[in-house]
Amino acid sequence: MHIETDRLINDRKHMARAIELARCGLYTTMPNPRVGCVLARDEQVVGEGWHVRAGEGHAEVNALANAAGRGCAVAGATAYVTLEPCSHIGRTAPCCDALINAGITRVVYAMQDPNPQVAGQGLARLKQAGIEVTGPLLESEALELNKGFIKRMTSGLPYVRCKLAMSLDGRTAMASGESQWITGAAARSDVQRLRAKSCAVVTGIDSILLDDSSLTVRANELGLAADAAQLAADKQPLRVMLDSRQRLPDTAKALADPSSAIVVSCGTERQSLTALGVTQWQMTGEDGRIDLDALLRKLADQQCNEVLVEAGSTLAGAFVAAGLVDELIVYMAPALMGSSARPLLDLPIDTMAEKKSVVVKDIRSIGDDWRITATFSG
Repeated sequence: MHIETDRLINDRKHMARAIELARCGLYTTMPNPRVGCVLARDEQVVGEGWHVRAGEGHAEVNALANAAGRGCAVAGATAYVTLEPCSHIGRTAPCCDALINAGITRVVYAMQDPNPQVAGQGLARLKQAGIEVTGPLLESEALELNKGFIKRMTSGLPYVRCKLAMSLDGRTAMASGESQWITGAAARSDVQRLRAKSCAVVTGIDSILLDDSSLTVRANELGLAADAAQLAADKQPLRVMLDSRQRLPDTAKALADPSSAIVVSCGTERQSLTALGVTQWQMTGEDGRIDLDALLRKLADQQCNEVLVEAGSTLAGAFVAAGLVDELIVYMAPALMGSSARPLLDLPIDTMAEKKSVVVKDIRSIGDDWRITATFSG
């Protein structure tokens, strides 16, 4: 019993480290999941690795390379992996084979891979090779790391966060539409990190016309170490602009890099945008407006795991009303903007019975502002 307890303590310690390593890929692994790996032999760590970006080595392969670079033997070692090792051939070779060929004798995993191409097959392959397989361990932490990848694999939809900024009295813009800047520099840096871990940023034409935001990730505003910041900024999210009546100026800052810009409308393609090299989608719903559900499914088809909605009260309210938002992130500034300013969401609700309940997951100070993270209940 004592031996089993000691083993579990070691397992938890090494898996916690593997999850910490996986977080190193928070801004870079898309569309792949964030994965970390620790190799331990005789209770000593002999190798560590994480998946950095798609097309490059997976966490297990990088951990094996790290062990080799240290001059450490891995035969007989235990591999702690935050996600079930892959068994299929994609852009890289199967990690199961790498672990088997290296002489790993035990694998501890945090969660099973939701990818139908893997989904238990990797674990079965390891067992067939005589490797002891243990898990799941620290599963909730592993699930939290890859909410977008999991949702895309299981539902065909990305994980959607809706970011909003408001005053203490729940206002997001003046009656004129003026909204820069409700919150301070620390909150804006936090939003940059939200963008950086998103595969796509979605906004509406009114926000573009009012603010002309570039919707880009800027290394110097991320508040990360220089190398990590540049790595994050090198992986820019898609910039998705909803423009049902095609009012977007060809000179908008969000079109500066046409290769990662998508304009969604209800009409035909605009020749001027085509000439710029901008991707255009036509997605008219039954109500004559852009079909938001179809849009998200299309983004999932483009391998988008996490989508950030950065929009005004009308579009944000439409996403919420359609039940398409998984998480609300609201930045609250210590200021009052008055009763004539615009509300947080354009969400017509007439009775208490119609109210939408949320579960507040986290409240914390960000500079002089507060960030509230909430999900919907029921």
